[in-house]
Amino acid sequence: MFLSSTIRSVVHQTARHVRNLHQSTVRAGAGGIFVHRDTPENNPDTPFEFTADNLKVAEVLEVPPMRVYEVATFYTMFLRQPVGKYHIQICTTTPCMLCNSNSILEAIQNKLGIKVGGMTADKMFSLIEVECLGACVNAPMVQINDNYYEDLTPKDMDKIIDELKAGKIPPPGPRNGRFSCEPAGGLTSLTEPPPGPGFGVRADL
Repeated sequence: MFLSSTIRSVVHQTARHVRNLHQSTVRAGAGGIFVHRDTPENNPDTPFEFTADNLKVAEVLEVPPMRVYEVATFYTMFLRQPVGKYHIQICTTTPCMLCNSNSILEAIQNKLGIKVGGMTADKMFSLIEVECLGACVNAPMVQINDNYYEDLTPKDMDKIIDELKAGKIPPPGPRNGRFSCEPAGGLTSLTEPPPGPGFGVRADL
């Protein structure tokens, strides 16, 4: 009996330590926690009205507020707190992490003087950490507003921020010379023009 309880205790402690190694990133800032906390910008007294154009096409549904809140807290594209003019979302999921996304995150924080979840004093930039954005082949990458910036180095990130500060929109996409997501070392297959119609078909057919 003693041995059995000791084994159970050890297994429980080991499992707890293993789980701690795999915890998801604690999110802050624009993503927020998943329990509402009133803020000066987001509280029951915050005024809201549909624009005239939106009201023409909007169907106002009578649903419990909790149902709306469940949706707003599930999808990261719904921002429940104010963000900067340029909202930087850096991916730190495994593919980007293996391609040194930590150096990109560090470059952003050093350049802007903010941490994850923060916003610059002039409200120009905000920064959050996100899960996979689907550009794993071009890791590391960030999304700034609607644009993807891929195959980044810290110098690339520094230059992108400088251009945004100057009122320019840097061209999105890979920063290492790739056109899209082709192999970084060049093509290893399909290196010749495709054969024409009838290739491989028997002559008697």
